[in-house]
Amino acid sequence: MYRTTQNRTNRVSYCESIATVLFYWIELQETTFTMSGPLAGRLALVTGAGSGIGRVASKLLSRDGAIVVAVDRNGKAAEETVQLLSNQGENSSFEMDVSSSDSISKVLEATIEKYKRPPTIVVNSAGITRDNFMLKMPESDFDAVINVNLKGTWLMLKQFGQAMADHKVSGSMVNVSSIVARNGNIGQSNYSPSKAGVEAMTKVVAREFGRYNIRVNAVVPGFIQTPMTDTLPQKIKDMVVMQCALRRFGKPEEIAEVIAFLASDKSSYMNGTSVEVTGG
Repeated sequence: MYRTTQNRTNRVSYCESIATVLFYWIELQETTFTMSGPLAGRLALVTGAGSGIGRVASKLLSRDGAIVVAVDRNGKAAEETVQLLSNQGENSSFEMDVSSSDSISKVLEATIEKYKRPPTIVVNSAGITRDNFMLKMPESDFDAVINVNLKGTWLMLKQFGQAMADHKVSGSMVNVSSIVARNGNIGQSNYSPSKAGVEAMTKVVAREFGRYNIRVNAVVPGFIQTPMTDTLPQKIKDMVVMQCALRRFGKPEEIAEVIAFLASDKSSYMNGTSVEVTGG
């Protein structure tokens, strides 16, 4: 009787030991997988990270191992994005206005001070709309969209590109354009040219930054389910769906996956390229 009880106790202890070893082995594999992602250890900064494509791009870059700096003119929204990421202790958020050179400088300085290096991945996804027919559009609405979408991208490329060159590090910069830059769209005589300018700027800066081993590419989304497109009238949404070969709006994740690809070494020979993601 004593031996039977002792044998059972030994078997239970043995099983518990095996379970403990298995538990730690699984944890180790998960940690190893995270640390060995395609962007492991890299520092990525995403503008417009408080919602939409910027938020999802932040999540996927983090998934692939990057440390993410989420910035948005809505600081609280950027902070909420960070709470959704893995390795929260390493990630950070800042309030930033991409149309302000001073605002960008402050965030760049704070980032370098915290991480002792500049980001080597920069995703320019901040953007706004102020839609109206041209004859009804105030000049201030034209200026606002150009200042954020086009000038903001220019300021980001200039300051963060300079920081990478100064620190002698290679990098990848991804700009977010739009299909309306190519097709035009009624009521967007400010937004369409602002995004067309982003595409043209991508090609120019890619040539200039290539000598520093800094790649610059653009992603050209079609109509995507984001807070920006949520405001469209249903009739417009229905018309957009009928014009799309896949008969639906895209998902932010479908754009963010392309951004993550362009940020990684998997696209190491892509430079000055615009990748259309529109559903056909």
